[in-house]
Amino acid sequence: MSLSIVLKPRVSEKAYGMSGKEGKSNVYVFDVDRDNNKHSVARAIEAQYGVTVTTVNITNLKGKSKRTVRKGGRPTAGRTSDVKKAYVTLKLGDALPIFAAIDAEAEKDAKTNEQFAKAAEKAAAKEEKAAAKAAKKEKK
Repeated sequence: MSLSIVLKPRVSEKAYGMSGKEGKSNVYVFDVDRDNNKHSVARAIEAQYGVTVTTVNITNLKGKSKRTVRKGGRPTAGRTSDVKKAYVTLKLGDALPIFAAIDAEAEKDAKTNEQFAKAAEKAAAKEEKAAAKAAKKEKK
């Protein structure tokens, strides 16, 4: 049963910040079905990811009313779906690979920025050398 629960990770800036990147907290946010409870969510995460769950907090978010306008100018009313979010706290040292791609991309960007800075430094040194050589030539 615990493997049949659909756990959809919420990928947002707030969820990324809560995921324990700097060791502050180790909380991950998931969208779950509305009929699941804390115990079933905890069992599902332990079974699917092989980690130890410390606590689970659940919130029910009501859908918002939305209004759109059709071609003829006639407004239509609608609603977004209700959502149940689960905030799952893991044992210290455990982590989920949800944001691994984002972390890898950030490391790659840092590496390329370092290479660009090195190349710019090298080009600036080369220009200084050429300017010094030109100045030396003018003096003769």
